Amino acid sequence: MGANKIRVACLGAGYFAGFHYEGWQRIKRAHLVGACDRDKEKAKATGVAAFADLDHMLRMTKPDLLDIITPPPSHRPAIEAAVKAGVKTIICQKPFCQSLDEARQATAIAEEAGVSLVIHENFRFQPWYRCIKQALENELIGELQQVTFRLRTGDGQGPRAYLDRQPYFQTMPKLLIHETGVHWIDTFRFLMGEPDAVYADLRRMNPVIAGEDAGYFIFDYANGVRALFDGNRLLDHAAENCRTTLGEALIEGTKGTLSLSGQGEVSLRHFGALEENILLHAQDWQGFGGDCVRALMQHVVDGVLDGTPLENEARDYLKVIAIEQAIYQSDQKEQKIRGLDFG
Repeated sequence: MGANKIRVACLGAGYFAGFHYEGWQRIKRAHLVGACDRDKEKAKATGVAAFADLDHMLRMTKPDLLDIITPPPSHRPAIEAAVKAGVKTIICQKPFCQSLDEARQATAIAEEAGVSLVIHENFRFQPWYRCIKQALENELIGELQQVTFRLRTGDGQGPRAYLDRQPYFQTMPKLLIHETGVHWIDTFRFLMGEPDAVYADLRRMNPVIAGEDAGYFIFDYANGVRALFDGNRLLDHAAENCRTTLGEALIEGTKGTLSLSGQGEVSLRHFGALEENILLHAQDWQGFGGDCVRALMQHVVDGVLDGTPLENEARDYLKVIAIEQAIYQSDQKEQKIRGLDFG
């Protein structure tokens, strides 16, 4: 690895992988050296040296970093292959592996080899959540009381729900939380830390799909703060593009309230006031979700080359999977789950 550039190879060339390739092209200290997909034509379409076999790509390109952009069944084998090939940094898309046990095993494999394994959970890197985090740290709304996010993607109605973009959503046995709500498990952790307990009530509204597409989960914190995720994929919210933020949020404190709009604007209203001050203006961000894909990858490149601390390392991300399991357990048992297992 050169002092100023890191060699990057990517596994996967599907729909969302396009945001990864586009983001890597804009990172000055990264150099794309390979793209691998079972469908080699998709890999060729990236404009990077194309491969259909991961081991072959790793031998030929000798990357410093492997970006895994494939579904969970491929994660552990890909991590094992990268470790065996001497890759020192791995980014792996979420959901991470197929179970908590498998994720723990994959994490141990990387740690034992001294490999940095980062999970590509990018919502905490969206500019509006970075802005909200800074506002909380600066105590702009006083003592935090409650966080509420209303997910309203508007893409889940009727027999053709999800077929145009991500058709596999229709057959996923777990959808709302496992595929989408997991982003706010991590975002709530980013903003407030680890919860003490969770409660969930999930349901399926569209009969053509297999999993849940609406529901709630609530996080309890020891200091009395509550975080509410209210999701319904059949309904929409006020936005030119519902995929920008996927919904709206309120962050409420004793001295004011922060609001996140569907356009990605963050506003501050002081307690007792009517007017709002804009902290982050809506804009046409490049890439996906406020350019959070590129932001996470830039964060990893900076960490590798400059030695800065990494967020979302696999060992820490295991907590997200444990909380997700507790949410489904709460819904099944119709009770609050305490004593979350973060081991």
